[in-house]
Amino acid sequence: MSGVPNSPGEAGVGERLKRYQARFEPVVTRVLLLGIFVTGLTAQFVKPVGDALEGKAFVGGALLSLVGYVLYDAVKDLTALVRAPTRAVVNSRQLGGFVSEAFGARKVEISFLGYTGETLYNELYHRLEGLLDVPGPSKRISIRMLVPDFGQRMTVPSRVGANGMPVDDPDFRKRMERRCQEYDGILSGLAERLTADGRVTVECEYRLYVGIPRDKICIFNREQVLHGLYNLAARMRLPPLDSEFYDPKGYSTDLNVWTREGTSAAEAAVSTWAKHFDDLWSLATVPHWRRTAGT
Repeated sequence: MSGVPNSPGEAGVGERLKRYQARFEPVVTRVLLLGIFVTGLTAQFVKPVGDALEGKAFVGGALLSLVGYVLYDAVKDLTALVRAPTRAVVNSRQLGGFVSEAFGARKVEISFLGYTGETLYNELYHRLEGLLDVPGPSKRISIRMLVPDFGQRMTVPSRVGANGMPVDDPDFRKRMERRCQEYDGILSGLAERLTADGRVTVECEYRLYVGIPRDKICIFNREQVLHGLYNLAARMRLPPLDSEFYDPKGYSTDLNVWTREGTSAAEAAVSTWAKHFDDLWSLATVPHWRRTAGT
């Protein structure tokens, strides 16, 4: 199963329409307001025009249109401020609301880049499981999870050595890999059951990137992006040897919210993050557990 992103053509049409609207709407509005002003003023002083329009209070209307023309830019700026995202920063524990909102669309696309994706996995599991009993409006669901290649040597996660220095620990890396493999198996199993039912097509895929889990990124329907940085110095202690490990705590990571319904800068940020993820996804490798299953 693969999580293929929207084609450039589908996404490009909507973006071009928005750009044309943003470009020409101010010009058209100003022309209309100025036209009303000129027409009203002319009708007041040129009798044939006034008689043709059968109006008596052209000066008031003309002056109002002139005020609207002057204040148009200020109104546009105020509107942009009102539409700016109200949730500037959220905690990873609040991902459930974003998942629920994304599943309100007919076509759902959720992308993740980070550590193990446990916080997002929990929300996705409950949402997909619920669709088995109560189908939602979604007809196609694509889930892409990009996690580290735990088969490579890493400084994070790792064991805490002398003087706090990170020491690569293959056993701990293997522990994290098994966790991702388990999440992948459960989500993929739900995807197969839902697709077999015929009411919705669900695709779920995990891929691997090389490097430490520094960024946590969640992209919902290419409309909202949540981005934060893991606390790479976070530690955890594991029995029975009572060893201490560098282990980022994803559930405590704060995330900045970017949405296309905000300012133009926020919309540009969403497009940049979505392209960045697509590029990383195309360069990522398929996990060995999936390659084994496919043979």
